[in-house]
Amino acid sequence: MKPNTLVIEDDEVINLMIMKYIKDIGHKAVGVHSLADADRYLTDHEPDLIITDVRLPDGDCMARLPDYSENQPVVVLTAYGSVKNAVEVMKAGASEYLTKPINPDELTLIVQRALDNAALRNDHQFCKRRLQAKENSTSLMIGKSQALDEVKQLIGDVAPSDLTVLILGESGSGKELIAHAIHQHSDRSGRNFVAVDCCTLQENLFESELFGHERGAFTGADKQKKGLIEGAQNGTLFLDEIGEIGASIQAKLLRVLETGKFRRVGGTKDLSANVRIVAATNRNLNDMCETGDFRQDLYYRLEAFTISSPPLRERRDDIPPLVDHFIRNHSFSCRINKFFTKDAIRKLVAYDWPGNVRELKNVVERAIILSRDKKTIRAEHLTFGKSESSPAFNLNVSFDHDPTLTELEQAYLRTMLEKFAGHRAMVAQTLGISERHVYRLIQKYELEL
Repeated sequence: MKPNTLVIEDDEVINLMIMKYIKDIGHKAVGVHSLADADRYLTDHEPDLIITDVRLPDGDCMARLPDYSENQPVVVLTAYGSVKNAVEVMKAGASEYLTKPINPDELTLIVQRALDNAALRNDHQFCKRRLQAKENSTSLMIGKSQALDEVKQLIGDVAPSDLTVLILGESGSGKELIAHAIHQHSDRSGRNFVAVDCCTLQENLFESELFGHERGAFTGADKQKKGLIEGAQNGTLFLDEIGEIGASIQAKLLRVLETGKFRRVGGTKDLSANVRIVAATNRNLNDMCETGDFRQDLYYRLEAFTISSPPLRERRDDIPPLVDHFIRNHSFSCRINKFFTKDAIRKLVAYDWPGNVRELKNVVERAIILSRDKKTIRAEHLTFGKSESSPAFNLNVSFDHDPTLTELEQAYLRTMLEKFAGHRAMVAQTLGISERHVYRLIQKYELEL
């Protein structure tokens, strides 16, 4: 698409000449002769560039420069060229400054430079916003459930130390989020956080990626390459799905944890690894140790401090704030402020989320699309995975004594109320009792909906 330039110049000859030069380099151009004409044009159009004279029949453009330059670059023309004038217009918001008479080559150069610089600024701001959004998304652990509060407490306890941390949890439950939080609350927060997905790298490449290699270490190694451990120097190295790494890498990683030393592939020098290692897995490493698939000594090193990332079905209180967060921060359509109906929220809370928070995010974003231009997102807009069947039910309760039948009944009722977001009819149907009986039990145990 051709860039569109607005030329504001009261001299008709100069105006036509500038438009001709602009069109000759493949751009579109529109000419006006006063500030009033420019205001009318800008009401309905957004040019990519404005070229304006300083002095016009109905005023001086200096007062308009801040407004003009807010949306597009501005090149200022003047017959009175001086350093003072140049400084003034640049301070007022101009991108470039051009004196009359106009040289076509100089005009072409300045126009292209102004557009290129504007594109770079826009790209920089876009990347900066995306980076800030990513940092915010990884630094904010959304929710106030008891399960999440316990995780936050553990993060606060271990982050200031340099202990190796092992994060356990199902896929999509937020293990990398926890790793980021540990890094951000540690003394290493000002240095790099390097994440390594152990599933995606082939074993023969993993060693080179992690430890680096020397020139000539293998075919194609035409120069020295530093590994991810060196990239995370003085920072945090996050090894995601560590249960997937092979035996030879396990042995070398154990040496890093025990001695703080490593060697690049093909190297003979011991290098220092001043990194904190945080690992995560959705596999049972203890069982893998018994089958010989994972080194027991490495497992003992990794589990110096363990944090379990709770699945979403165990923190249902966090589903409404998570939904609100995903609505406010989705990136593909922000034209309509949408919200979920109570029935839709109940359906989300009642679902057991085998894919955890990652699956919830997908369902919310899909519902935003399916609701089209409607503000309300209803239950019929929700589509789940291949099967909406729940995983095997587990009642996770703990007592410091052998519980009575009454205490177990109270815990079970509380779990059902949380699962169905206080919907008594659904609780009654699941328990096989009347809705009135559910209400009496709620009053008996003084439970809140």
